[in-house]
Amino acid sequence: MPEGPSIVILREQAAHLTRMCITHASGNTRLDTRRLVGQTIVALRSWGKHFLIEFEDFSLRVHFLLFGSYRIDERREGMAPRLSLSGARGELNLYACSLRWIEQPLDDVYDWRTDVMSDQWSAARARRKLVDRPKLQACDALLDQEIFAGVGNIIKNEALFRIRVHPLSTIGALPVAQHNALVREARTYAFEFLEWKKAYELKKHWLVHTRQICPRCGVPLEKAKLGTTQRRSFFCNQCQVLYGNPERPEAAASHGAVARARSAARKKAKTSAT
Repeated sequence: MPEGPSIVILREQAAHLTRMCITHASGNTRLDTRRLVGQTIVALRSWGKHFLIEFEDFSLRVHFLLFGSYRIDERREGMAPRLSLSGARGELNLYACSLRWIEQPLDDVYDWRTDVMSDQWSAARARRKLVDRPKLQACDALLDQEIFAGVGNIIKNEALFRIRVHPLSTIGALPVAQHNALVREARTYAFEFLEWKKAYELKKHWLVHTRQICPRCGVPLEKAKLGTTQRRSFFCNQCQVLYGNPERPEAAASHGAVARARSAARKKAKTSAT
């Protein structure tokens, strides 16, 4: 699923289509594409994981779900677009995505202060929302789009590792420093993600996401589906501190035991080899 920085890149890449009058609209969407013909694109905007095509009297919301993609001024070979828009300035093709009309003004629908990529982002607002939900686990908090719009699994895993917080930690149990770091790092990493992705080197910078060994401790990383979201978490039980009482303390304890056992086995193997 594309995270906020990837949607910002799409918005920037498609910027030349702004002010274009749509002369052709088609695709396998259930929406009536005839509504789009003759409409002029007023603006291309983004909120979190939503790509927004704004027209004079309505907007089109695009969500790429798990496997959506796009092509600008070209088509994806062998795959029919969910929606294809074209005009004098170029062509936009959207694949395997969810489309929805938005009839109200976008400023009435979206709170731009919750988008980690927005100039209107409010860290203070995010902190207040977290304070109001002390039992929320860190892994779920970062994926809550009403608090951190645009944050996905990659940002979640990497941000928690950076601030040394276990994903099963409860928000109310975090020390003030870690609480503030959680909010700060979500946005900081999102913008680094943006620059790395533009340079085609994002994966090179991953420290824990899909990795096997902790770069700080040298012990095997844990991989588990955690929290109410049940999204994949990659974390280190040795250097990421577990704050509070998670819903599944036995799971955290089990992960820790496995990590310690693996570490001991590796050390024993090295000793035997020498």
